[in-house]
Amino acid sequence: MIIFKDHTALKKHLFRLKTEGKLGFVPTMGALHAGHLQLIRTAKEENTAVVSSIFVNPAQFNDPRDFQKYPITLEQDIRLLEREKCDVLFLPEVSEIYPDGYSQLEHYNLGTLDTMLEGSSRPGHFQGVCQVVNRLLDMVKPHLLYLGQKDYQQCMVIQRLMNLTGKSVALRICPTQREESGLAMSSRNMRLTPAAREKASAIFQLLMYAKSQIQLGDLSGLQQYGTQFLSQQGFKPDYVSFANAGSLELRENWDGEESLVMLIAAFMEEVRLIDNMIIT
Repeated sequence: MIIFKDHTALKKHLFRLKTEGKLGFVPTMGALHAGHLQLIRTAKEENTAVVSSIFVNPAQFNDPRDFQKYPITLEQDIRLLEREKCDVLFLPEVSEIYPDGYSQLEHYNLGTLDTMLEGSSRPGHFQGVCQVVNRLLDMVKPHLLYLGQKDYQQCMVIQRLMNLTGKSVALRICPTQREESGLAMSSRNMRLTPAAREKASAIFQLLMYAKSQIQLGDLSGLQQYGTQFLSQQGFKPDYVSFANAGSLELRENWDGEESLVMLIAAFMEEVRLIDNMIIT
């Protein structure tokens, strides 16, 4: 695996790789877990070469304390990527991504995706995501981009970004990888105590329960049950919502034919956890 910190040198190397076939890209913020590694494996299967990036993006943290607490495990991350035979790692400094700083940046018209659910709870978060992803895609110029379904709304935001900017990159959304308990794998899980990590599996239990119990008509009963259930398990719920799986338009009723996604966000030990499940 070759490591680059300078995007000019990176571009020259990737140009040669792309003459040999397709290039897959897996952007990360480090603190890698098995979910990230599965994205690398999938990309390796579908492309001639794979590049990953590790960059903790300051522009997407609306809470500076959250940015400061983000786990940094660079040496371990590099070992894991080498084990998976990732071809290239891009490891830029903040000045490489934001040479003019990140206080005055362009605004992307994301519509309601920018202000609902995660956007409502984390103002400016998706604008920050778009800033870094747009720059990374311009630097890497991959054929395929690989993201995990756990960040469902973020996947839809990035697809909107690529439509807005006219990028000819295919987005591959890969299934959420889970721990044995059902807890969605996330770098944030590292901040949970063992006891809280065990309790956090209640989110997955709720998703499975809702999928088995959902009925035609009003969905508010399931939402209320979900909020109460999470509170009883020691969570501080942010939202328990249903939405159209394609547009992410929120739904209060279900006709039995529409493909829905159930989305949950809740705090455990001040750690914000999110998860989702498609319901058909």
